[in-house]
Amino acid sequence: MAKGRDPARHELPAIDEAALAAARDADRLLAGARERGARRWSDFLAALPDQLRDAGIEELRAVAQRARAAYGPKDSIRESLPPELTEPFLADLDRLRKVLARELAER
Repeated sequence: MAKGRDPARHELPAIDEAALAAARDADRLLAGARERGARRWSDFLAALPDQLRDAGIEELRAVAQRARAAYGPKDSIRESLPPELTEPFLADLDRLRKVLARELAER
């Protein structure tokens, strides 16, 4: 790998797998928000599935951090959507953030 260049996602399968799992969860959350008329959350989630699928390694860290903000202490997605949708997304986001942190620490 050339210095300063991010590896392609397929070169880091743990990150790619975690991001794709989070994207699938985000798809389900988005559908749930739309079904329930939770416009605030459907607007917030609208771009996340594609970003989680397509973002490069560096950008993915910011996307995951933005997505994690949905679980804030004062305004949480948990208040509007059921745990069978919110908790898998949270778990996969946290897994993604851990594998990203591990990769970035190893550079």
